Amino acid sequence: MKLAAVDIGSNAIRFQISSVLDNGPKVIFKKLEYVRFPLRLGHDVFSTGRISQKSIDKFKKLMKTYKLLIELYEATDYMFCATSAMRESENGQALALEIENELGISIEIIDGNREAEFINKAINSYLSDNTYLHIDVGGGSTELNLYTGGKKIKTRSFKIGSVRVLEGNDSPIIWQDMEHWVRENVKKEYGKVTAVGTGGNISKLFELAQLKPHRLMSFKKMIETREMIERHTIEERIYKLQMNPDRADVIVPATGIYANVMEWAHARYIFVPDVGLKDGMLLHLYERNTQQQKIEFI
Repeated sequence: MKLAAVDIGSNAIRFQISSVLDNGPKVIFKKLEYVRFPLRLGHDVFSTGRISQKSIDKFKKLMKTYKLLIELYEATDYMFCATSAMRESENGQALALEIENELGISIEIIDGNREAEFINKAINSYLSDNTYLHIDVGGGSTELNLYTGGKKIKTRSFKIGSVRVLEGNDSPIIWQDMEHWVRENVKKEYGKVTAVGTGGNISKLFELAQLKPHRLMSFKKMIETREMIERHTIEERIYKLQMNPDRADVIVPATGIYANVMEWAHARYIFVPDVGLKDGMLLHLYERNTQQQKIEFI
């Protein structure tokens, strides 16, 4: 079985196809192809409310390319999901309809709760019965999910993301709302809380912190790593720290979101599993095609 997922985000659009290997009690998702294209839809939408014609032209070419890859790999099933940029743009629905009419691709424009649901599928196997605050920072939104006793008890999506903050399109009122939500819901009786971070920026930050896989990153180490990045120019981040150009400018504001949420929640450590929305989408596809078993991403 081969499954493909396309995550249409605010800062980039990701494509992944994986082969599903049934290995007895465990099912392994083996990555066959991964493409990340830096089409920043959020730049248009969070500034003007619309996706520009230039971005639309590139978007259509990219969707056609991903469709061809799906056909070449002979995927068993696939899905395309769009998040905050497309769901907030005045012409997002119209663009999705154009893509369906021209290419036969159905793009599901998902809300924050649906986005969180997919990501939770991907991280669930990493969590124990302890208390966790899952923080997923995208270009246009941040999803927060509170777990305790092995169950998700609270979830909320906020219009705060790395591209919004970078371009000054974030709202002080929403920052206050997010702080209030965290302080109100992360209660002392739940005990020590560990943050769980997903998203490209926290993964890159973890890599730059030079920690071993599956190690926790302390709040102190996170701040130290952010300060190290800030001392480099954008050009130095690209060539010396090996960042993509569209990562180099958003990583600092993104880290600020993680840091603020951790501070409000009194979380001293953050766990960074290498999974995200696309992995949750792949799991969703697997579930609707077969019986779920213990899984592993490689």
